[in-house]
Amino acid sequence: MLAQAVGRLGLGLGAHSLPAVGNSLRRFCTDGVDDLKKTLSELIPEQQERLKALKKSHGSKSLGEVTVDMAIGGMRGIPGMLWETSLLDPEEGIRFRGLSIPELQAQLPAAIPGGQPIPEGLLWLLLTGKVPTKEQAASVTEELRERSHLGPHVLKVLNALPDDAHPMTQLSVGVMALQSGSHFAAAYTRGTHKSKYWETVYEDSMDLIAKLPQLAAIIYRRTYKDGSQIQPHHTLDWAANLAYMMGYEDVGCHEMMRMYQTIHSDHEGGNVSAHTTHLVGSALSDPYLSFAAGMNGLAGPLHGLANQEVLRWLKNLTAKLGPHPEKEAVRKYVEETLASGKVVPGYGHAVLRKTDPRYTCQREFAQRYMPEYPMFKLVSDLYEVVPEVLGKTGKIKNPWPNVDAHSGVLLQYYGITEENFYTVLFGVSRALGVLAQGIWSRALGLPIERPKSMTMGVLEKRFSAAPSSQ
Repeated sequence: MLAQAVGRLGLGLGAHSLPAVGNSLRRFCTDGVDDLKKTLSELIPEQQERLKALKKSHGSKSLGEVTVDMAIGGMRGIPGMLWETSLLDPEEGIRFRGLSIPELQAQLPAAIPGGQPIPEGLLWLLLTGKVPTKEQAASVTEELRERSHLGPHVLKVLNALPDDAHPMTQLSVGVMALQSGSHFAAAYTRGTHKSKYWETVYEDSMDLIAKLPQLAAIIYRRTYKDGSQIQPHHTLDWAANLAYMMGYEDVGCHEMMRMYQTIHSDHEGGNVSAHTTHLVGSALSDPYLSFAAGMNGLAGPLHGLANQEVLRWLKNLTAKLGPHPEKEAVRKYVEETLASGKVVPGYGHAVLRKTDPRYTCQREFAQRYMPEYPMFKLVSDLYEVVPEVLGKTGKIKNPWPNVDAHSGVLLQYYGITEENFYTVLFGVSRALGVLAQGIWSRALGLPIERPKSMTMGVLEKRFSAAPSSQ
């Protein structure tokens, strides 16, 4: 039982934790199934040649025009990065290695028949571009389990922080505490040839992905559960173990966490957390350093805190209208929100021009597991009301809900009500995408990123001297 697994945070994890990976780089095979690293190593040479051919044939060709608005508007829409693991289409939404979310749900191995995919299968897909067999996904689960040990120094570092340190601060600090074990940093110091960089980046990335659920769970229980911590379950998969170590045994909660960790994993390379991880990694900072940087970006209110803003808005709505408001009252509240100069959080997206598929799959999950939950019913009413109200303004390119409009409601239903922790869960998921791409960035030999900046004076001088168009 869960209670029997509880210990006191700070007493160390060594007695019951899985063994640490040694200094030698390990291979993980299960019953003759090729391991992930071996499969990846066989794919890399072909992709290296593919990139060389692309540069040789098309390197001098233009990808399009850059306007002043794009340059000063957050570089939005400027194509300037190679990102293999996912691609965001304005109409279709996110595709992971070419597969949509419904296709992932249909094709990736699940923990239970007809259930949500396990993120280990997605990780195999992101790294190899191939849908894994059930056995291959299970081999990733085993590899991550073997790598998941956290040394006692991580606890000491976390315990040195103030009790009220934000969970994202703790996550960033915890990741940095793990950096002392970086295989890549040690290999670079030894003078490893650049063609081998990807191998130790793989080791670091898999180590970090493996340790993040336990690190996140420790942060959760340190912050909200009096410091008691729960040892990992020896048979659960990566995402379910995260929920278990946080203190949640419900099968529905485990399924929700599998879905949550899958759909938040990657959203191409231009968002703040992905781009930051890529940028810092391009300087050959190891995966711990680059991922910690990305998490500091994710902690920003305009990126990873969006689902918290949605929940606050929903709670303000119910505080004013009651827990079961009529649809017309909801409509009026939305109109009043817009009239006051505020936005309706959870609606609209920088790229998408339709309902976010990540929202849709969460809605379908809620319809199955929590159809009578009042907060879900409110979110459903908003889905019918908000796009219509936003559309009538004539100012909104995308009036449809995004992933953040729903994710907090699912967490609330299962008792994970601590909103400041939600971004940590987002961060654990995002590791799958950004670290998978980081491995490929080193395998492909991508250079350090260095875009050109300009001053307002340069722009004024350049365009004031140009003849005006008729």
